[in-house]
Amino acid sequence: MDQHVACSEEPTAEDTRRNAQGDDALAGQAVISVAHDADEQARNLIGWRQTYDQLAAGRFVGTLTELPLDTMKLFRESTSHLLRQACEVRGDAYWFGIPLASDGTARVDACRIGPGALAFRPGNVEFELVTPAQFSIYGVVVRGDVLRHYAEEVERRPLDERLFTQRVMQVGDARLARLCALLGRRLDGAMAMAGPLPDAQRDDLQAEVLAALFDVCAQPADDAGRAPSMRRWIVEQARDYVLAHRTRPVGVPELCEQLHVSRRTLQYCFQDVLGMAPATYLRTLRLNGARRDLCGRAAGSVQDVAEAWGFWHLSQFATDYRRLFGKRPSETLRDRAVMVAVG
Repeated sequence: MDQHVACSEEPTAEDTRRNAQGDDALAGQAVISVAHDADEQARNLIGWRQTYDQLAAGRFVGTLTELPLDTMKLFRESTSHLLRQACEVRGDAYWFGIPLASDGTARVDACRIGPGALAFRPGNVEFELVTPAQFSIYGVVVRGDVLRHYAEEVERRPLDERLFTQRVMQVGDARLARLCALLGRRLDGAMAMAGPLPDAQRDDLQAEVLAALFDVCAQPADDAGRAPSMRRWIVEQARDYVLAHRTRPVGVPELCEQLHVSRRTLQYCFQDVLGMAPATYLRTLRLNGARRDLCGRAAGSVQDVAEAWGFWHLSQFATDYRRLFGKRPSETLRDRAVMVAVG
């Protein structure tokens, strides 16, 4: 076995950070690499201890698309030949492996990864992964403290105990397909950008991935219905909190922590009271506030108003504004100027 894989020194907090992000990785900057032998493919995945053995004849080709974030890393790996991989995630972290399609021939520690299933391994544990020819898999590596905090403070229900005992989890075709679609969409979107994802987009993406992983892997919750008055109160408190912090985009995880409710409860309350998801309504709330300011006598520039309502990316603000109101923010500002001029 490779000496690097066999190294027995104790993992550190820095190992955890590097594993979730990458040694010299720029958070939010997607990178694609192509390898022409299995060893090169193994080296391209930063933050892992691993050795790849090619088990079938032919010229190897592998591709890897990675998106390092602040508390996790997303990647999509494709390999052309049958491989045996000795792998280890270092530090306090969790790896989720989601095959794009599975006929049960991929195995983790001799356990088949069948249809509707994903692979899982905690950090500091070496495992064996055997993958067939023409194989593609999504990977998510999340810092352990982040996943546990999210479970306790946002979802308010425990992680599924299977995470600590099983190598393969049967989660169902539909949930797995939704997770694959999310990861594919986000990786492709990051690759299409000229530079790294801005801070706010990275935060949104990490929250979205955590929610998706929890939906797939968490224990079912007994989310009993609340009285209509309580549901309205939760929605009102969420609205008040967002308006009080309007200069920045407040995400669903932050609301859950502030209101001491689970993400599922918050979702249910907003759907019942307003007929839409929390994130959709709260963004719409800020857009309406920005529109009122643009129509007001003291309106400044479009950028000033957008920033005052927590929209830090002007082009995205203009797109969302036009989608909601049927006109660009600059048109609203111009209409107001005309009205003032006419008296």
